Amino acid sequence: MKRPGPDHPITVEPEPRRVRVVVAGVAVAETRNALRLQEARYPPVFYVPRSDIRAEHFVASTRTSHCPYKGDAHYYDLVVDGTRRSDAVWSYGNPYPAVAAIRDHVAFYPDRIDAIVLED
Repeated sequence: MKRPGPDHPITVEPEPRRVRVVVAGVAVAETRNALRLQEARYPPVFYVPRSDIRAEHFVASTRTSHCPYKGDAHYYDLVVDGTRRSDAVWSYGNPYPAVAAIRDHVAFYPDRIDAIVLED
């Protein structure tokens, strides 16, 4: 386990805007309780509470990965009206303490969904 620091900063903050995730014209997630994770020089990632997703569109994948800063991730396919987006979503079930706030949240690969809409 690596800890965030000056050479690899990670911040997790509440996102004040409404976050809506769209696939094939369907909002598969919508929340005013998203978290914005900023890691080093990567683009920000929005983490949506599991309670604000439409779970019927999420199908567990066999893919897993490990991040030395966040822990072990599990993936989900998104399925909407016959459209399948493989491994489009990930979640850290037991994240490391520095990013514990993202527990019970999911995040989306921007290139595997149609849009992340941010609204005031």
